[in-house]
Amino acid sequence: MQLLQYVIKHSQLPEKGVANTIKLLEEDSTIPFISRYRKEMTGNLDEVQISTISKLKQGFEELEKRKQAILKAITEQEALTENLQQKIELAETLTQLEDLYLPYKKKRTTKASKARSKGLEPLAKIIMKQQDDHIELTAKRYKNDQVNTAEEALQGARDIIAEWINENEWVRNKLRHLYTRKAIITSKVIKDKKDSDDALKFQQYFDWNEPLHRAPSHRLLAMLRAENEDIVRIKIEVDKEEAIGIIDNIIIKTDVESSTNQVFIAIEDAFKRLLDPAISNEVLKEARQKADEAAIQVFSSNLRQLLLAAPLGEKRILAIDPGFKSGCKVVCLDENGDLKHNENIYPHPPQRETTQAMKKVRSLVNAYNIEAIAIGNGTASRETEAFIKKTGFDRDLQVFVVNEAGASVYSASKIARQEFPGYDVTVRGAVSIGRRLADPLAELVKIDPKSIGVGQYQHDVDQTKLKEELDMVVMSCVNSVGVNVNTASAPLLSYVSGIGTGLAENIVKYRSENGSIQTRKELLKVPRLGTKAFEQSAAFLRIANAEYPLDNSAVHPESYAIVEQMAKDKKVSLDKLVGNKELIQKIDLQKYTTETVGLPTLTDIVKELEKPGLDPRKKAKVFEFDPGLRTIDDVKAGMKIPGIVNNITNFGCFVDIGIKESGLVHISKLANEFISDVNSVVQLHQHVEVKVIEVDIVRKRIQLSMID
Repeated sequence: MQLLQYVIKHSQLPEKGVANTIKLLEEDSTIPFISRYRKEMTGNLDEVQISTISKLKQGFEELEKRKQAILKAITEQEALTENLQQKIELAETLTQLEDLYLPYKKKRTTKASKARSKGLEPLAKIIMKQQDDHIELTAKRYKNDQVNTAEEALQGARDIIAEWINENEWVRNKLRHLYTRKAIITSKVIKDKKDSDDALKFQQYFDWNEPLHRAPSHRLLAMLRAENEDIVRIKIEVDKEEAIGIIDNIIIKTDVESSTNQVFIAIEDAFKRLLDPAISNEVLKEARQKADEAAIQVFSSNLRQLLLAAPLGEKRILAIDPGFKSGCKVVCLDENGDLKHNENIYPHPPQRETTQAMKKVRSLVNAYNIEAIAIGNGTASRETEAFIKKTGFDRDLQVFVVNEAGASVYSASKIARQEFPGYDVTVRGAVSIGRRLADPLAELVKIDPKSIGVGQYQHDVDQTKLKEELDMVVMSCVNSVGVNVNTASAPLLSYVSGIGTGLAENIVKYRSENGSIQTRKELLKVPRLGTKAFEQSAAFLRIANAEYPLDNSAVHPESYAIVEQMAKDKKVSLDKLVGNKELIQKIDLQKYTTETVGLPTLTDIVKELEKPGLDPRKKAKVFEFDPGLRTIDDVKAGMKIPGIVNNITNFGCFVDIGIKESGLVHISKLANEFISDVNSVVQLHQHVEVKVIEVDIVRKRIQLSMID
């Protein structure tokens, strides 16, 4: 099967779109560029569909690589037949390939290989024919200096037969089908771990079983984590009699009792010793992969929502990293996020320098013309928020509590050291809190997504797949918003289509040496930024306050001539056309279609012309927690309280109610009707009202409900 047919079969997407997308991917075009600026070629495929094609292409290439390795290995053994080669070339999965290769794979010393070395393979073949009714007598002929008795000869022959059964492709496929439908996953606590502190969170799985195919991803990953931490032991089981019956139906060909009895024994041995362990591991691995995919999907969905969270925008911000004994670190940032001042205040115990702290904050607000205050949501957050709200200011200030997850990771990172070489981690952490209020996307791209505090079991899943998926999410978000080329950090620029780490650093260096970039064309002067990188990146890089208006829009430079013609046809200058919604809506798009530019691209262009450079994100809003809640001891069943959704999983969402512990709204408590997708009801950072159902002070758990 060729690549195109493979992708079409597994994606069910139109042939033309798939073929052109593959061509673009092979030309090193990025997914954001293809989905936005090559709609005519792809048939208007979206990012998800193009990503699917990309993954299938990669999977096909890995499959082909493995096929070539297997064909080479079997050829070297002089065992490759025309029929086997055809089967290998037609295989569509790695599982099929490995089954075909299994009989030829180099093995360590096995019971079967030892039996062969004793000359017992001919006896095994006689038994497998199932026609000899006096097999015990026949076996005596195979006694030699290594085989003392007929029973030893039969045992060796059965070992060989067991290996043949294990390598039988039909047997393995039938058993796989059984395990896929009927396997039960069981977990049992290890006795001496039952009462340990680490085991308490896995108490549900001390004696648990359920059909493997029905185990939701979060539960399977929890059991696997418990096993990894040596709390429980996991087994995958099917009905032994049914499994052996399946093998019997395939292997037993006659009713010659003497021979078939030996085959029956070999079947039981093959199942217990070889097939059951192998296929159990295989189906568990497959279930684990599906659970990983589900968890990664949850994480990527959360990350997308987090990165596209509402920014406050270019405001002068006073940011506070709160604390008790060590005080509160205060920084002042200008509208570009640059650090202008930092110092400590001590409004809380043990110092209680409240009056001095109020005077200092008021002074800083006036001195740096502060427009908003950002307070980290860690230790002493609520106390600091209350302190700020008691401080009298001579202007209206918005006060935001900002999720500081990952700020400490950023503050100790190489990126932070490069940005603020002369400052300690506390200053960097406070700056991060302030900047993520101004622009969450620009700041959060500097932090490993796993440290941002969303998702489920992200440290347990396949880390390579997780990184690939999250990198794609970050790239998608960055390019959907666009980047100011003159203010963006190197980490942010590195996610722009066609740029990458090296070119991002070159852009920053070029800016520092030559000043602000004035036009998109000037990007071609950046070292190593050639025509291909320019094609892929230019439309996602914005020139704020550009002399040429389209340079601050999502219109690709390759389409500038079209827009200029539109302006000419309307007898206005370009700057008079841009933003003139009434005039733009009168443009006849059919007039500007060509062989390569169709209505999808033209529709995007006029939409952009109406509101050039518009940030698709909403604006940040202030949220008020219940002032009566400070600790979990203040939370009582029956309360109705406001909160902010701060994490989403497959089994529900977690809500920040203004204390250290977040509460869980189980999926069954999200709405009156059945819900299968948590995201259909809530989104990250959504402001909600919840009712407290249960508070477990000992385990620090709060159960909430959103049902009226």
